[in-house]
Amino acid sequence: MMKRRDFITIVGGAAAWPVAARAQLGERTRRIGILTQGAASDPETAARVTAFVQGLQEAGWSVGRNARIEYRWGTGDSALIRKYATELIALSPDVILAAGGAVMRPLLDATSTVPIVFDALDPVAAGFVESLARPGGNATGFTQFEFSLSGKWLELLKQIAPRITRVAVLRDPTNAASMAQFSSIQAVASPLGVELFPVDLRNPGAIERGIGAFARGVNDGLILTQSPPSDLNRNLIITLAARHKLPAVYAFRYFVTAGGLISYGPDRVDVYRRAAGYVDRILKGEKPADLPVQAPTKYETVINLKTAKTLGLDVPSIVLGRADEVIE
Repeated sequence: MMKRRDFITIVGGAAAWPVAARAQLGERTRRIGILTQGAASDPETAARVTAFVQGLQEAGWSVGRNARIEYRWGTGDSALIRKYATELIALSPDVILAAGGAVMRPLLDATSTVPIVFDALDPVAAGFVESLARPGGNATGFTQFEFSLSGKWLELLKQIAPRITRVAVLRDPTNAASMAQFSSIQAVASPLGVELFPVDLRNPGAIERGIGAFARGVNDGLILTQSPPSDLNRNLIITLAARHKLPAVYAFRYFVTAGGLISYGPDRVDVYRRAAGYVDRILKGEKPADLPVQAPTKYETVINLKTAKTLGLDVPSIVLGRADEVIE
């Protein structure tokens, strides 16, 4: 986990960048916007932004010399995200990092010319790009994972809790990416002898009612598909899984460090470090339309043994052996 003082050092230093940059005669300062769907106080959001800024520094974009960063934190508020998207475009940035799929549509509504580098689940289905190989517009970036990976979550759940026969799947019925993940889980449910129960993920009330109505016995489990509400409601979901003693599988490490049982998916922080490379290439003259959308290259399995013990689970050695990180 990123230390808070490290993040404060990087972000706090941003206030001094414009003054320092003006002292560097003859070198143009490039303006980079960052719009996140999370809050500055959220450790995971802060870790991603820190990795991005560090990646920029490694590429030669130095604090106070040739770069200025404008931060906007959406805090999960759609109205605020739209407001900040308009604000950033008005500043005429050279490029914008769209940190999360929820901020992409407001940015694309605000500009068709400012280059954007995104992190999104399904940018083609969402209409952010024409295709992964040829984005075709002013945006490119990174997908989060292939939806076929979602079936592995159910396989993993059965390995860590073999007696499970009923699984609640939290999904957003209005989100194509979330529903595609649900379909992948459905494809492997019958062979694994599991009955699935869809639970609405769109708001906290629906989540709490759905999990409460589902949980009833010792052979129940839970899987969380990924969409914007997944991150925004992650603390609630982890709390409900613990309250109802539901072994649960998540896509990302930060769910497990917050108390979830197990995760399998890409390293999101690494994606943001790589995103800095795309921003660097755009600042040096390349066009988003010519940069293919990339997939994650680093995947990880993370297990929380404290949570497993609380649930009364004895994690099989085959699962422990595959883990990239075990939280004691």
